[in-house]
Amino acid sequence: MEVDTKAQPSSADTTPPTTTPAATTTADYMDEDPVNPSTEQQQDSQEQSDDLFAVALLIDELKHEDVQYRLNAIKNLPVIAKALGPERTRNELLPFLQECIDDEDEVLVVLAEELANLTEYLGGLENVYHLLVPLENIAAVEEASVREKAVGSLCQLVGILAPNHVEQYFLPLLKRLSMGEWFTSRTSAAGLYADTYKRVPANVQAELRNMFAQLVRDDSPMVRRAAAKALSTFVEQLSSSDLLGGGLELLQELAQDSQDSVRLLAAEDLVAFGKLFTPEQNSQHLLPIFKALAEDKSWRVRYMVASEYVEIAQAFGESIVREHFTEPFLSFLDDPEGEVRTAAAGRITGYAQLIDKDVAIERLLPCVRDLVADENQHARAALAKEVSGLALIVGQMPTMEYLLPTFLQQLTDDFPDVRLNIISSLDEINKAIGIERLSQALLPAIHELSEDKQWRIRLAIIEYIPLLAKQFGAQFFEEKLLDLCMAWLRDKVFSIREAATTNLQRLTQVFGAAWAEEAIIPRIKKMASDDNYLHRMTVIFALTTMADALPANTVRDSVLPTVIELSSDPIPNIRFNVAKSLETMIPLLKQNQAMLELISSMAKPTLEKLSSDTDGDVRFFATRALEAGMVC
Repeated sequence: MEVDTKAQPSSADTTPPTTTPAATTTADYMDEDPVNPSTEQQQDSQEQSDDLFAVALLIDELKHEDVQYRLNAIKNLPVIAKALGPERTRNELLPFLQECIDDEDEVLVVLAEELANLTEYLGGLENVYHLLVPLENIAAVEEASVREKAVGSLCQLVGILAPNHVEQYFLPLLKRLSMGEWFTSRTSAAGLYADTYKRVPANVQAELRNMFAQLVRDDSPMVRRAAAKALSTFVEQLSSSDLLGGGLELLQELAQDSQDSVRLLAAEDLVAFGKLFTPEQNSQHLLPIFKALAEDKSWRVRYMVASEYVEIAQAFGESIVREHFTEPFLSFLDDPEGEVRTAAAGRITGYAQLIDKDVAIERLLPCVRDLVADENQHARAALAKEVSGLALIVGQMPTMEYLLPTFLQQLTDDFPDVRLNIISSLDEINKAIGIERLSQALLPAIHELSEDKQWRIRLAIIEYIPLLAKQFGAQFFEEKLLDLCMAWLRDKVFSIREAATTNLQRLTQVFGAAWAEEAIIPRIKKMASDDNYLHRMTVIFALTTMADALPANTVRDSVLPTVIELSSDPIPNIRFNVAKSLETMIPLLKQNQAMLELISSMAKPTLEKLSSDTDGDVRFFATRALEAGMVC
């Protein structure tokens, strides 16, 4: 498969140019050059030649020994197909690609996806069927990710094939895959039935139902798993009578399969069936299947049911849930396997929304209290995410009695994820019980967590301080928590110090600039003379971050003088951070007419001094600020 890259010369190119003897005047040189048709044709011919040459390179890359070149070429298959034209694409490119099926898996994944993008380069929809042959072969390879892409492309194509081509070309393909010798082809076939079923007449649909049933009863567990995954989408295409007949029978068989890897997928299928059935049909046909799966001897099956519990309950309907679903859920919360308890704990809030409030209080909350001390740390972490949502459902008094002790116990849990999850739910807890009760219980825990060995825990506390500040009020906050906020500026971890500076800015936005001038700025200025250079550097970060939220007089009287004073610090890191700070603050100064004169009177002289500093880094940052046009 080659592309001719030699452009044919135009007629203008083959005609010898005619010239006149030296009769050119000076005025001739001053005239505009006339349009030369031969030049334009040469340019067009050159561009065409360049395009063909680029396509030829892509075709060569399809056979290149380097996998990256082959990947690049396959990603440009539409470009190649457009250059070759419909006929050569069908007769040369697709057969060539058919020979590439033995390539690397990463190449086949891209090939399976790109083949579906060639439909408009084949000469109309009547020629789309030519893509089926290479995709059929790719759908039978060993690698699951490759097969998945091929199945996706085949599903896309069956939706645009002409009706007669579906029966003439696609159905034979589906039959070959369904009866393939290797399980790989049969697993791929399972994913094609739903899209094919709606494109064929009733007599063929009956045949497809029988063929799909054979996959459900296949000897290979992998094929049965694939059929179980595809069942939920397949049954959506069935009529009510076919759903109650063959569809329900297939679900029952999968739910009783000898392999737990197949049975657990039946739990997902319950959701699809429950949405399609009436409440009466759910109670009669699906409820026995649900109970059997919920009590399955395999913890993996129980885990899947617990993970899908809310979705299954919603599909079954309110009346069935109230009567039959609470006992199995409580069993999951007390399951011998930690993974099952974790899955159930993560669904507590969702399930509590589906049952009566009294049932949630009487049955769920005692289990929550027991689950706080669960030996499985992941179960405790999952529960910590749900406590806040549960508080909003049960109300204030049950929250105070059951959930607040749980909340405080989780704040001191050994597992960091538990503490992080509970801290992130402070806002919901506040809505449930009010800030006064929350603060009484929370302040001791906050002080304890602020000294936690895990810096991420300290970071999480800092991020929620502004939220607490809004609830506590300025006076209460200043008395109880401001010292803690200032202490974070001296933390050993940079991320904590950085977060502490942002926290001060957010507190300034909450309580106002006047409060910050009185409560925060004096404390920060004192740190400028601290013996630890890291603390002095934090002063620069804090004032730079807060400058945006402060009025002009505070910036003039407190912020800039403190930052500029540190430009004489003996530590180079301090000095070049002063330069970076001024570079950041100058645009803010320009935005305020009252602060504009501070640029020339304070910022520019400092930067000029630093631009001649003995340290190279200091000179660099100072010069950058000056050269960037920040300074007038």
